Amino acid sequence: MNIERPIPFTCGALDHVLPLHMIIDGSGVVRHAGPTIQKVFGRRKVLGRNVFGLLELRRPRSISRIEDVAKIDARRVQLKIRDEYRMSVTGAVTVMPDLDSVLLNLSFGYSISEAVARYELTGSDFAPTDLAVEMLYLVEAKSAVMEIATQLAHRLQGEKEVAQTQALTDGLTGLANRRALELRLERQFLRGVPFSLMHLDLDFFKSVNDTYGHAAGDAVLESVAQILREETRKEDLVARVGGDEFVIVLDNQVYPTRLEKISTRLIRRIESPILFQDQECRVSASIGVVPSTNYANPDQTRMAEDADKALYASKHAGRAGFTIAGRPDVVGRSLID
Repeated sequence: MNIERPIPFTCGALDHVLPLHMIIDGSGVVRHAGPTIQKVFGRRKVLGRNVFGLLELRRPRSISRIEDVAKIDARRVQLKIRDEYRMSVTGAVTVMPDLDSVLLNLSFGYSISEAVARYELTGSDFAPTDLAVEMLYLVEAKSAVMEIATQLAHRLQGEKEVAQTQALTDGLTGLANRRALELRLERQFLRGVPFSLMHLDLDFFKSVNDTYGHAAGDAVLESVAQILREETRKEDLVARVGGDEFVIVLDNQVYPTRLEKISTRLIRRIESPILFQDQECRVSASIGVVPSTNYANPDQTRMAEDADKALYASKHAGRAGFTIAGRPDVVGRSLID
């Protein structure tokens, strides 16, 4: 073959309909390459290079020279691009006797979306009739749909989490509500970790409502809720279960001396005046506490009842006090055996 033979003007038409083609002379040198081939190899020289330096032939193995193309029955070859990506491509080859050359047209096939990303290709880099372009559009459409579906799923999950949070949260104070308390106690018993149940009721709260109105009462409840948050740990649970009633689950906290300190500190802080529209609102707290270690087999219902009894014992003893169920040695407090 005459490797110096010029390529005729028809290559302009080939560039349009086969932008991924190469024309290779008899010695294996690339004499012409479509615009997309040039784009794929970027700054690497294509024209004048041996085709086997640019592409690695995978199948059929029988081809080692350009002359072998004319001898094979199948005119389909499998290749890899010799670059850092090692992209697989399929080639259709045909001998061009008039030019003493071989026409090799490449296709990325199922790897088209990967090739587009790696080589920064666009639709105009492919033949107008290339089915791979249609597949690319389908992949892009699928990706867009998947992105929308993912966003929708995230939004729905977010809305679900918000709804679940709202269903377990007291609307005024932002504390847990009764349902959240029930769920926590169920988990607490399943875990088998010792804990204490603290029932707290505000003293003189009705007087605040009657004197300053319900807005003042709400302000007091919000202030007390903040105190309870600050005086408990993140592993504890604070719930508002009624108008001015709160329940605290003190995780892994059962020692009487520690429970006395927590109760005393809560009462002291709650007794501090709470300002509402320049008015001092004063309340206190009565507390009943029951540790789960009081029972051989702790039971949610019995613990709740005993915490209530301890609370009302504190009320009857003059309010602003605490009672630890089962602790007759706590001096100066109402007691329950």
